[in-house]
Amino acid sequence: MPKFYARRRLSILAGLTGMVATAALFNSPSASAALPTPIAASTARTYLSQLTVAAEDRTGYSRDKFPTWITIEGTCNTREWILKRDGSNVVTDSACTSTSGSWYSPYDGATWTSPSDVDIDHLVPLAEAWDSGASKWTTAQRQALANDVTRPQLLAVTDNVNQSKGDQDPATWIPSRTAYVCTYVRAWVQVKHYYNLSVDPAEKTALQNDLASC
Repeated sequence: MPKFYARRRLSILAGLTGMVATAALFNSPSASAALPTPIAASTARTYLSQLTVAAEDRTGYSRDKFPTWITIEGTCNTREWILKRDGSNVVTDSACTSTSGSWYSPYDGATWTSPSDVDIDHLVPLAEAWDSGASKWTTAQRQALANDVTRPQLLAVTDNVNQSKGDQDPATWIPSRTAYVCTYVRAWVQVKHYYNLSVDPAEKTALQNDLASC
């Protein structure tokens, strides 16, 4: 059963007051899915075989070269849009800021009740994308990857888990919750294939091994 946390939460009274104040403004429906369904494992194995294998080069990388959290819909930027998509019973204010709800992190099986405990993970990290070919892109192309809500690239997860992942690829980091590993690597390959990004040798071997178990 998933763990349940309520870290850094406000008092019950303050929480109830906030819910009453904001519920009339906007009530988000419960999320139907936390991530666009990735390609099948068989397709992922085919796509992986088509990816260019190359050494990584981080020369010149800066996160600022990947503009993030653009407006996606109405007043909602990318972060708030994903929080609404991935959460349950999410309540937002008129600025689309999440004020309450719950978020299940498929990486570690934890559930959070404060949006401040949730990060939006770039499944293929931006630094990894830079290393793999995005250094040659335009800023508009990098912005598209950083805010892609169509492909399985963005996911609400436990903040500490996202921070421990950092910019690692599957050769050195995969979700601790083994039930999600297959979904993760299928999504990874899909994003890399769609954006024509390369893989390094160790990354490809790790992906092949994980996909073999899917």
